[in-house]
Amino acid sequence: MQRILIRLLTMLITLFGVAVVVFIVIRIAPGDPIAMMLPPGATDADIERLRALYGLDKSIPQQFFIWFSGIVQGDFGTSISLRQDVLGLVLNRLPATLELSFTALLMAVAIGGPLAILGARERGTAIEAGIDVVNGAALSIPDFLWGLVLILAFGVLIPVFGITGRVSPRLDLPFDTQFYLFESILRLRFDLTRDLLSHMFLPALALALPLAAIIAQLLKQSLKEVLELDYIVLARVKGFSETQVILREALKNAALPTLTLIGVQFTFLIGGTVIIERLFSYEGLGNLAIDAVINRDLPLIQGIVLVFALLFILVNLIVDLSYALLNPRLRHG
Repeated sequence: MQRILIRLLTMLITLFGVAVVVFIVIRIAPGDPIAMMLPPGATDADIERLRALYGLDKSIPQQFFIWFSGIVQGDFGTSISLRQDVLGLVLNRLPATLELSFTALLMAVAIGGPLAILGARERGTAIEAGIDVVNGAALSIPDFLWGLVLILAFGVLIPVFGITGRVSPRLDLPFDTQFYLFESILRLRFDLTRDLLSHMFLPALALALPLAAIIAQLLKQSLKEVLELDYIVLARVKGFSETQVILREALKNAALPTLTLIGVQFTFLIGGTVIIERLFSYEGLGNLAIDAVINRDLPLIQGIVLVFALLFILVNLIVDLSYALLNPRLRHG
């Protein structure tokens, strides 16, 4: 319990630090959001009136105090470009990004895990060498380039998947939340589930391929190290096949370092959705973030960065707690 309390306190301090840095950086960066809002020919009085409306006529410390006081009360401000509540905009787009990220994570584990097991089972053979070549290729290509390749291959040349949007506009969407995929499964609307997965498959795969290569490489190496331990030799003496040894004896111990890696990489995966969502016109938080930066929408940028920072911190906390639960030495230490 003490460890959890310390981590929660660290989270609050980290979030405050992120808020300070982001607030200052985006205000000293070149560009005037007010000038971008006004049409040509606007008077100085119009400019000053809008500056006062959004609180930009005050000093940076005063602006930060006003903004952070609102954050504490759940008020993230009003978007300059969209004229809507920032928190509402962020929470409206966040579910789409979370569904995309979790789908990509599941795909990465589904691809990387079997490759690691196969490579460990066939260690020292041409099969392991081939898996290493595939991993190297997947790692050397960034996710946005994978996105472009997938759009060309399965959206243009062989158009079997949706390449724009989150769902087909012709479909009726009887959803109460923005977690479309999850809710469609609960409602047994598998027609909607198929359509959602069709639009989600390519962007999720583009995000998953580099992560799958990392998982495959680390898990394979961990398995090879564990397979040299004494208790594995004893399992072989008992007559277990190599596949049984890996799945029943080695995998549970070799997976612990990979679990930590997955958690760390998952935070980068969430950040990677920014470009991928733009490529696929996916209506998530990353796409909204690019629009906010282009329009110099300061309140919206601040809100999105804080939410991303909170997600990163929460994922790392969950990984630490999970690692402690799965590792008996830490659990009883």
